[in-house]
Amino acid sequence: MTAATPPGTASAPRSVIVVGAGLAGLTAAVELADRGVCVTVLEARNRVGGRTLGIEVAPGRWIDAGAAYLGDLHTELHALLAACDLKTAPTTMAGASRFALTEDRSDGAATRDGRFPPLSAVALGDLFEQLEELTAAVRPDAPWLSPDAERLDALTVADWAEQRLTHPDAKLFFPLFLGEMMAADPARISVLHMAFYLRSGGGLRYLNAFEGGAQQDRVAGGSHRLCERLTRRLLDRGGVLHTDEPVLSVEQTEREAVVRTPEGSYRADAVVVAVPPLLADAIGFRPPLPTPRAASRTERGCAVKLNLVFPEPVWRAHGLSGWSVNATGPLLSTVDDTPPEGSPGVLTGFVTGAEAHRFAALPPEEQRATAVAQAARLFPMLPEPIAFHVTDWVNEPWSKGCYAALFGPGDWSALGPTLTEPHGRVHFAGTETSTEFFGLLEGAIRSGRRVTADLLGE
Repeated sequence: MTAATPPGTASAPRSVIVVGAGLAGLTAAVELADRGVCVTVLEARNRVGGRTLGIEVAPGRWIDAGAAYLGDLHTELHALLAACDLKTAPTTMAGASRFALTEDRSDGAATRDGRFPPLSAVALGDLFEQLEELTAAVRPDAPWLSPDAERLDALTVADWAEQRLTHPDAKLFFPLFLGEMMAADPARISVLHMAFYLRSGGGLRYLNAFEGGAQQDRVAGGSHRLCERLTRRLLDRGGVLHTDEPVLSVEQTEREAVVRTPEGSYRADAVVVAVPPLLADAIGFRPPLPTPRAASRTERGCAVKLNLVFPEPVWRAHGLSGWSVNATGPLLSTVDDTPPEGSPGVLTGFVTGAEAHRFAALPPEEQRATAVAQAARLFPMLPEPIAFHVTDWVNEPWSKGCYAALFGPGDWSALGPTLTEPHGRVHFAGTETSTEFFGLLEGAIRSGRRVTADLLGE
């Protein structure tokens, strides 16, 4: 079921309003401006970048507090970086890993070469085989049409794990793995969504890999720089950007679309809504959307990102990579995010899944104390950090979660068929609308280019 297309939308628009100055919205905005379209971008935050965010940890040296990683399969991202004269830097993984996989915090952590945890290889091998079997059966272009989709969409990942995983090591490791991959609580997402996410991202092994995988590189200087460069290109082409202007409503008439914010109203031939589903659903559409952008069980991605800054990456001198996996929080995993110049040392911690909600509710002083204490147990050589940064994506009002929205039971069946379908003059972008690399930077870019092609009739 779709809304009737208002007159005048069959031809390419002369003016477009883009809602959201994240990577998807800016990709669409720049490509439309390149083709002579008059573009206005409306952004609720006081900055561009969406779920990318840079933190300056030393003069001219930046790290990622949001989306960060890319690999060779992310071809559109690599092309856009090259067009914006930005480089990549390899993710540093040389050295041994640390694993604290018991509930007893006094046991310390085990040191092990590589990233494979000190758990039963047979149990984890069986776990990955089951996940790969699920993933291979999903249709990435239309997951709701996959074999057995109705049952898989109704089943939570937690229930699936209870039914299928028998070995204690598999039961221990699985939610940690899922948190790292998807920032998800197994009890809140469907099996269909998990399988689709893994398939869409290039497969289980690719998503989980650093060298040769989806986490191989970072954008030198921070991924936020890409959105800043795109903004500069947009403005150079006569485009307009308004920050601090959340969109309240989008009204369509026979002649135009009218977008209203607290500051006023804007008119254009078409609108691109490039914000996460939970935010898009809060916009008042007239005529109303035939299908919502989110449902009652659609969840925000459960991620809090911590950056602990030290004068130097001292763990490297002790033969450690900075990588860790931990059964208890807040730091369920850590990684070395030191800038390519080699200093200051940055240990980034990921707080995901249900733990992210618990941690986000703590007062700031308790957040710092618990995270620093755990980091010191994992890496006893650490001095007191010279800086400590918390980026709470769970409660970020203009993202409503990170890495991406999480589809709960029944969501793909209800929402999937219309995720990319225009609503009259309104088109939808964002990484959650991409069936390729859903939830990733690459997916955001591809969604922006899809919308541009739709609007221009290409």
